[in-house]
Amino acid sequence: MKYYPVSLDIKNRKCLVVGGGSVGTRKAVTLLNCGAAVTVISLRITKKLKDLENNSRISVLKRSYTTSDMKDAFLVIGATSDEELNRKIYMDAERLNKLCNIADQPELCNFILPSIVSRGDLVLTISTSGKSPAYAKKLRKMLESEYGEEHNLFLRLMGSIRKKILHEKHEPEFHKLIFEELVNAGLIEMIRCGDKGNINRVLKEILGEGYDFEALINIDE
Repeated sequence: MKYYPVSLDIKNRKCLVVGGGSVGTRKAVTLLNCGAAVTVISLRITKKLKDLENNSRISVLKRSYTTSDMKDAFLVIGATSDEELNRKIYMDAERLNKLCNIADQPELCNFILPSIVSRGDLVLTISTSGKSPAYAKKLRKMLESEYGEEHNLFLRLMGSIRKKILHEKHEPEFHKLIFEELVNAGLIEMIRCGDKGNINRVLKEILGEGYDFEALINIDE
């Protein structure tokens, strides 16, 4: 199977999770963290899901799944231990042209979920196209040790600089050169070491006055 890699914008979109155990909980939390409007259907749910429901962060329907539950869903995830139910969810999704993933059953999916390493806005995904989840897990652990919080701070810095500098009247090619210079200036290592003095020196050399590291990474807070 050759999969088409894509990052979905699911903010405020209705996403359905069938299954309220540990796997369903993990799937629901991931969807929620990406801004989805999440509904979980299950006769029993975990404490985590109950807490999310109590805080009005997700909707929970404590009953069995029916085909009509899928009507308004953009994306559906099946996370039950009932193989017959999982197959029904998948067949319903195919018939209704819904995005569907059945946990741990790639043959019952029209998309699969990669392993993820997340550092704020930096999201690294690993897929073995279903050939070896164990190898994907190993690669994820390797990347987790290599990419720390400094990458998140660097992207926050770059995002704030980009927003500020794009308001200035320069040719697009000039902007490109500045951003490339910033990326290659060793800022990530400086952030890792907490070397704010050198960070601000580099920002001044490349961008001029008015660019302070602390102010820029906290600009949206």
